[in-house]
Amino acid sequence: MHMGKKKKTVEIHPPFQQLSAPVRSLNGRIFSALEEGKYLDSVQLNQLEQSFREWTVAAARGDVRSARRRILLIFLIIRYTGAKLQEVLNLDPGRDFDFEKGFVILGRRKGESGRSHRKAQMSEKLCHEIRTLIAEPSSKNDTRGLFHVDPGFVRRKFYERAEACGFAKQLGAPEILRKSRAVELMQNNLPLPAVQMLLGHSTPNLTSAYVTFSEDDIQQVTRFVVEKESTRKTSARNSFFGKIRTVQQGDILTRAEIVTIGGHLVTTVITNDSLQRLGLKPGKMITAEIKAPWVMLHKSGQRQECSADNMFKGVVEKITPGEINTEYVVRISDGTEVCSLVTSESSRRLSLAEGDETWVLFSSYSVVLFSEGFK
Repeated sequence: MHMGKKKKTVEIHPPFQQLSAPVRSLNGRIFSALEEGKYLDSVQLNQLEQSFREWTVAAARGDVRSARRRILLIFLIIRYTGAKLQEVLNLDPGRDFDFEKGFVILGRRKGESGRSHRKAQMSEKLCHEIRTLIAEPSSKNDTRGLFHVDPGFVRRKFYERAEACGFAKQLGAPEILRKSRAVELMQNNLPLPAVQMLLGHSTPNLTSAYVTFSEDDIQQVTRFVVEKESTRKTSARNSFFGKIRTVQQGDILTRAEIVTIGGHLVTTVITNDSLQRLGLKPGKMITAEIKAPWVMLHKSGQRQECSADNMFKGVVEKITPGEINTEYVVRISDGTEVCSLVTSESSRRLSLAEGDETWVLFSSYSVVLFSEGFK
């Protein structure tokens, strides 16, 4: 230990002020589906996907199986990218897929200039399956026309699969699948600007008074989330994506501030060894995660003065009571879901209900940083 060593602070932006936008004002086109219940959750989406797969392999004739594969392919692209049906039907397999980099270009039409289009990130697993489906012997003869399917026919098959799962047929509509994917990604903590970009909504403002996020930054975050989602190794909740804003190095420990894509500030304290190993510096993209038992809740309308460095106001979305522990899911103003696990005795004292406002608190020592998946 070097006593008296001068602390070094690197700062790239003026003092930060936490945003306090209302939770439900995030994006009406996404959350209207959530509020009205007109969407499929992840379990139902997976059930529908399984129905499409079983329906495809059940075809006795080769030509029927080939036709069903095309419908399955269209479904998978909409289900995992949130694409519009017409965007998928306009795809050119030889031009619009980049399987090496893991994306599909949506919204581009032949012969049109100046038309906006976007890249939709896909997981490595999905890229492999789509490439396999496109490479089927029955598809090789006319790959350019692979997606040239009557939209009315596609809709009928989507409705049939939804009804086969016991859902209302309207829940199988491509527009509902698109909304369902948006809600699913938000629940997996993909930041709102990334969801907006994926869906092709009006381009989100990625520049604030504190930090600028490029489209490549957003693509990196999306890639991280979809890959993590496809492997299902860990829960995506309690994940914050952002850039390092300041680094203050001491004798043993380093304090770092992260500005999230949603506009929040997350503070962490790590060892100097971790600082060097992760290569942390202002402007570096990073993921901050906090385990649910380390997240505390405080029921109050006013911000509290306490030792917790990280404090966010949100709304209780879901409560799962248990004999020993109770799980709370709180959605903060940028749409991020934060999960807290408290004892059921503490839960009774809190007396929180779904829809109540609450403060989410956690110590800077509880924040774990990951640079995996980012340049």
